[in-house]
Parts: sequence; C-alpha cells; structure tokens
Amino acid sequence: MEKIKTAVLVSGGGTNLQAILDAEREGIIKSAEVVTVISDREGAYALERARAAGAEALTIPFKTYGREAFERELSAALEERGIGLIVLAGFMRILSAEFTAKYPDRILNIHPSLIPSFCGAGYYGLKVHEAALNYGVKVTGATVHFVNEIPDGGKIVAQKAVYIRPEDTPETLQKRVMQEAEWIIFPRAIEEVAAKLRRSE
Repeated sequence: MEKIKTAVLVSGGGTNLQAILDAEREGIIKSAEVVTVISDREGAYALERARAAGAEALTIPFKTYGREAFERELSAALEERGIGLIVLAGFMRILSAEFTAKYPDRILNIHPSLIPSFCGAGYYGLKVHEAALNYGVKVTGATVHFVNEIPDGGKIVAQKAVYIRPEDTPETLQKRVMQEAEWIIFPRAIEEVAAKLRRSE
C-alpha cells in the first residue's frame, strides 16, 4: 500500500518540520511520506532542512503573489504532486475557506496551547505563551487540529499538557512546549491521520 504523499507548509526555521522528518526517518511516521516542503517566504531556513532530508524544497512567495494567486499556485503544486495530506508546520498564513474546503480533514496544524485557550486570529508564536503567562494559567501545552475556515477552529486530533514553572518566560515556555509536546504529538498525529487515509483509499 502506497504511503500518503504529504506536503509540509512552512514560513520560518522549521523546528516542527525537523521533528516530522526525524520521525519519518525513525519509522514513527510510516503511513505518510513528505515529498515536498513549500514555503511562502524566500530563504526560509526550513527549506534547507527539507533539502538535507532529500525532500523537494519549493518557494511560492506570498508577497509576490498576494493571497488569491498564492493559493492558486499552491493548489496547482499540490495537485501536480498528488498530495493527500497537508501539514502546516510554523506556516504563518491563514488559508481561505475556499482553499480549506478542498481538503476536508486533510490539513493538519499544530498550535502551541491547549485549544480552546489562547487561540484564534492574532495568537501565534510567542504571543500565545505571553498570553498564557499573563493570564496565570498553571498548565499549557500543544494541540494538533484539522484546519478549516476558522483560525484554530477545526476538530482536535491530539493534545498534550505542559506545566508552567514560576520562573518561565515566554521564550523558555515556548521551548519547553516544543520539546515536551509539539515534537511528540505532531508526528504521532500525522501517522494516525495518514494511516486512516490509507485504509479509506
């Protein structure tokens, strides 16, 4: 049975991408194959990680295209490669309802909090961890969810909690949420979803 061809969309350094590539190499992800990594930004370091792992590294510069043309180019690239699963790993664009509707239950994202806390438009990167610390919650974590037209609004696939320490800063918390939650649950969720897709095809 063929593996589910997977595209990972990135905007920056690609730490979650690296966790996915490592999990694929280690056999944690065995039902999906990362065939292409697509960045909306020229020169994103994540593309170097893709090349080092032997995956295609593609740039569709959002600034050059604007949203409509960017999504059109992205759709064409995905169709051309027979992509069955799309993974957002530090992808800093909100995809339109028209785009997400084409891939129901086939777009996965990871968010650095326990949804429904500290999520939605405007909550990304360090801002999520700042909000958690400012609010005084004792537990945060990460959530893998399907992507729909509502930012962070799709069905939850996996969650993992991380305890907040009194001395935490947004930066230390971000790092620990990645190490203790994101890098663990994201590869597992990708495998779980890809395995289901394989069985249904």
